[in-house]
Amino acid sequence: MLTLTSVEINAWIAGLLWPLTRILGMIASAPLFGHASVPNQVKLILGVLLALIIAPTVPAVPAVDPMSYAGLLILVQEMLVGAAMGFSMRLVFAAIEYAGELASSTMGFGFASFFDPTTQGRSAAISQFLSMVATMAFLAVNAHLVLLAALSESFISLPISATPISLAAPLELARLGSRIFSAGLQISLPIIAALLITNVALGILTRAAPQLNIFGIGFPITLGVGMLTLSVALPYLNTPIQNLFNEGIEAGRRIPRAAAERVPPALAPQRPVPASQ
Repeated sequence: MLTLTSVEINAWIAGLLWPLTRILGMIASAPLFGHASVPNQVKLILGVLLALIIAPTVPAVPAVDPMSYAGLLILVQEMLVGAAMGFSMRLVFAAIEYAGELASSTMGFGFASFFDPTTQGRSAAISQFLSMVATMAFLAVNAHLVLLAALSESFISLPISATPISLAAPLELARLGSRIFSAGLQISLPIIAALLITNVALGILTRAAPQLNIFGIGFPITLGVGMLTLSVALPYLNTPIQNLFNEGIEAGRRIPRAAAERVPPALAPQRPVPASQ
């Protein structure tokens, strides 16, 4: 007769529950996987299937009751690690969407905004267009598979443990978050430069011919120049977008490593040395 103890049952539950929590955290925050159009049932089924594949390769989990206080802390910690890894790639898409916002506002297309189900807000048409282009590039270069591979590797670089994670992990997200503005400006720079030259030319034209209705011809000219520049620059966005994907995936790999770091001995508080008599 097969008999199981409560310790063995808890070990089996924890061996699947804690990896599943990190995987679901990444799925919920990562682009494409966590999109609002993907049903929650599909996300849950995908997370369970990935957990069944990854759980046998995970190092030994701590012998802690999953329903205990320590087990709940591990659950929250795993959720935070997975969400941080997915959010690192989400920041890459935020940089591309920010480039679309800059281009739209510069070419006078900022009024054409639509509801974005991803951010639950309104975004410009150019921003949504670049976001769809980035999504297709994300699938074309198999970045979603590389992201899942990085998630699987995170269980080696940051094993499931009851030890609190290091505060160096949020710093990695902060460093990547600073790239939103610089990367967005770099992607939209061709459109901004072309429209700057166009606006200077329109200003000179207005000074040369004051009777010219600049408001009547300025908007269609800037809009046409912006769309033409976007169509010309679009084939050359492949390399910078792939570089952004690499940065996001590398940041996702660095987050578990940074979370596994401990306080160096030099920075740890030292006990005062008693003065010699």
